Amino acid sequence: MENVLGLVALACGIIIGLGAIGACIGIALMGGKFLEASARQPELMNELQTKMFLLAGLIDAAFLIGVGIAMLFAFANPFVLN
Repeated sequence: MENVLGLVALACGIIIGLGAIGACIGIALMGGKFLEASARQPELMNELQTKMFLLAGLIDAAFLIGVGIAMLFAFANPFVLN
């Protein structure tokens, strides 16, 4: 029983950690490309900014879904029999 709880805690940490790293890398790459595109064509800056914020929300939402799944495993663990 304790072994299962320990492994679930480890899995939750891995889910949150890798999700955070992925979201940070994704937003950093997107922000860099936004700056490059807005420097290349400043007249399209408003359209690009709208699309950038939409994509930032989607990237962050994927990370928050991972956090939600990790919290499900942490607090309502389906792998532990009562």
